[in-house]
Amino acid sequence: MEVESISIDEWASERSSSEVSVFHRPETLRVIDRHVSGDIDIFAGYNGDRLVGVFPVNTRNNAVGSIVTSPPPGLGLPHQGPILLPASPKQRKREKLNQTFTAAVLERLSTESSFSLLRAICLPEHTDPRPFQWEGLDVETRFTYRLDVGDRTADEVKQGFSRSLRREIGAATEEPITVDTEGIDGARLIYEDCAERYAEQDRTYSLTWSFVRDLLVSLGDHTRVFVSRGPDDEYLGGIIVIYSDTTAYFWQGGVRHTFGDATTNSFLHWEIISDLLENPEYEHITQYDLFGANTARLCEYKSKFGGQLVPYYVVESAGPGMTVAKSAYGLVGRLGTLAENEWSNRTASESD
Repeated sequence: MEVESISIDEWASERSSSEVSVFHRPETLRVIDRHVSGDIDIFAGYNGDRLVGVFPVNTRNNAVGSIVTSPPPGLGLPHQGPILLPASPKQRKREKLNQTFTAAVLERLSTESSFSLLRAICLPEHTDPRPFQWEGLDVETRFTYRLDVGDRTADEVKQGFSRSLRREIGAATEEPITVDTEGIDGARLIYEDCAERYAEQDRTYSLTWSFVRDLLVSLGDHTRVFVSRGPDDEYLGGIIVIYSDTTAYFWQGGVRHTFGDATTNSFLHWEIISDLLENPEYEHITQYDLFGANTARLCEYKSKFGGQLVPYYVVESAGPGMTVAKSAYGLVGRLGTLAENEWSNRTASESD
C-alpha cells in the first residue's frame, strides 16, 4: 500500500462526497483549514490506483514537536479519524486493510516521539480500533445515542419514547408554539443562546460564530436550522442539524426554554425526527445521532428517546511523556479527559 498526502482539491476529485461522512467532505475540510492554525493533511491510501483509505488530520508544529488532531479541538465536530473504502466485504481483507493503512499513516505522522501528540475521535462506523493499540496508542471507548428512523412510522418511533417525553411533546402541541426552519439569522440566535448559557455556567464556549456560519454556508443543504417561536414570534430555542450520508447529527443548540407549561426542546427534537421520517429528501437518512451518552446528566434526558447506545473510539498517544508533552503545548485540560465539553463543545444540555 502507498500512502500519500493529498490536497483538499485532490480529495474532492477522488471520491463522490455522498459516499463519505459529512466531517470528511471537502467543504468541511476547507472550512476547518480557514479557521484553525497549522496544516490540514489528508493521508490517502492506495492499492494500485484504487483509493482504499482516507485520514484527514490537523498538524501544528512547534519547538518541541507536533500535535496531530482529527478533528481539531474547539470546533464542535464530534468525529473524524480514518475512513476505510475496502473493495472486498471479506472480514479478513478488511482487517488487513485497516491494519496496513493505520500503520502506514502513523509512520508518516512519526508519532513515536514522546513529545508528539496524536488524538483522533473515530466515527462509530470505524468499529475496529485494534491497529492503533498494536501501534502503541491508547484507545478509549465512548458512546453516543442513535435513534433508528429508517423504515419506521412516526407512531412506531414515538412509542419507543419514555412516557415523560411523550407528555412533554404533547404539552408543547397544546401551546401556540411553532417550529420552522430558518437561515443564517436563526443560526446566529442559536449560537448566541448557547454562548449565553455557557457564560451563565462559567464555562467557555469555544466555538466562534464565524466558523459556525462558514460551515453552514459551505455545507448548504447538508444542514438545517430548526427554530421554535411563540405567538409573538419570540425566540424559544433552536437546534442546528448536520446531515451526513446515513446519519443526521444534533449539532448546536438545545438550550432549555419554556412557554406556559411546556418545554420546547423535546418538541424541537420531535419536529426534527418527524422531518427525517416524512421528508423524501432524507430517505437516505436512517438514524438521528443525539450525541450525549458520556455524561450522566445528559444521558438522563437523551435515553428517553429510546435510541441505541452505540460505541465509538478515541485514540490518543500513550506513554509517560504525555503529561509533560501536553503541558508543553498548553493543552492540559483540553486533551485530558475531554468528551462533550471541549472536543464536542456544541450544546447547552436540555437538562440544564
